[in-house]
Formats: sequence, C-alpha cells, structure tokens
Amino acid sequence: MTDPKTDVHTAMPALQGKRIVVTGGTTGIGRAIALLLASEGARLFVFGREPEPLADTLAAIKAVGGEGHGVTADVAKPEDVERVFARADEALGGLDILINNAAIWGEALAEMDEWRYSVDTNFTGFLDTARQGAKRLVARGDGHIVLIGSVSAIHRSAGSSVYVAAKSGIQGFAQSFRKELASSGVRVTLIEPGLVGSDLLDSSPEEQVEQINAKKMLRAEDIAVGVHYALTQPTRCNVVAMQIEPLLQEQD
Repeated sequence: MTDPKTDVHTAMPALQGKRIVVTGGTTGIGRAIALLLASEGARLFVFGREPEPLADTLAAIKAVGGEGHGVTADVAKPEDVERVFARADEALGGLDILINNAAIWGEALAEMDEWRYSVDTNFTGFLDTARQGAKRLVARGDGHIVLIGSVSAIHRSAGSSVYVAAKSGIQGFAQSFRKELASSGVRVTLIEPGLVGSDLLDSSPEEQVEQINAKKMLRAEDIAVGVHYALTQPTRCNVVAMQIEPLLQEQD
C-alpha cells in the first residue's frame, strides 16, 4: 500500500542557489523572469545592451532578496557572448540554467534597412548563447535551457516577416536541440508567448494597460510564471513546449 503522505505531491526541484544566466535580462520578459527566479533564491547573471536598465534590474534583484550580477553586452556580437559567459562563470562559479530570451522586433523585410542586425540578434545570437549554455551543461550532465520564442512562428502575421523568420527558426531549432541534449541529462523547453506588453510595441504604456485589463495582452510577469513552472517540474519530466496567449488575443 502506498503512503498518501508521499503520493500527495511529487517532489519538485528547488530554485534556491541555482546559477542562472538570463539573456536580454534587463527589460521586459527577461527582467520579469530574473526577478521571479531571484525571489526564489536563485543566483542571477543578466545582460542587456544599455547600462541604465542593467543597473535598475540588479537593484531590483537585490530588493527581492536575490543575488544579481551582470554586464552590458550585445548578443549579436560573438565577442560579447564569449565575454558574458566568461564573466558569468567567474561570478556564479558555473551554470545550472540558461534562459535564452534576448530579442528585438523585426518588421516586413522590404521595410527594414537593419534586417541583418535583427536576424543576428533574434536567431544567430540566440543560437550562439544556446551553444555556450549547452557546452557547460552537457559537461556536467545536468541542467535546463529555456528558449523564449513567440507565437509569431505559428500565426505568421503580415508586417513582421523578419521577426517571423527568426521565431520560426527557433521553433524548429528547439525540437531538434532538445533531442540532441536529452541523453546528456539536459532539458530544453520552448516557451512561445503571445502579445506581451513591452517597450518593443508602438502602443503607449497607457494603451498597453488598457489591453492587459481587457485580457487582450499579457504582462511580462505572466511569462515568468510559465518559466517557473517548467523549471520546477520533476527532473524525469521535460516541459517540451508551452504557448501562452492572452485570453482574447486577436489574430489575423
């Protein structure tokens, strides 16, 4: 006969003390993820392109009782990615979890002069950081990589073809990457958010609040909750993919 006391809830991994790198961790979804995980006792290393959001995020991590480190860096530059992980190794003493999140908006190809930079940030740099994380986690035979994609890979709306191309690439990459790492004990999760309020959007903060209240837009913190769920499942489980959309998100 089984013991109800042990069967009532399966054991869940704790985040206390986990060493976590969050790419694009100084604004939006990345910042929300970093703060939630820091509040659970994780040790964070974050980076972004601008010094002010970095300083603000590190102060917020401290305010929730967490340990935070970080640098300014551009994920589109291979030398910056190398530097980020070298500094993270020094600050954290290793890596347990990578949250691969850094991204910028991409418009219609015919309308973008900087389309190569968008692809370098959203896809090439994304793979670069995934590679750096995987190299460390495979060597220790454990860990978790969370890839933040987008439902743009599914809905593929007009006016965002450069962004759609990158996010569709991430969707395919995640499926193969997960299978490549599974035998090493490393889990890979793809999380694809719908419309999330952020400074990437054309709408004003007031308009975004109105959409959030109308359940037509998500808060960045909603995605952080999804990441937390994926990271705290039993290690024999792998949350392969998760799509998180506003209840009333409109699609064309």
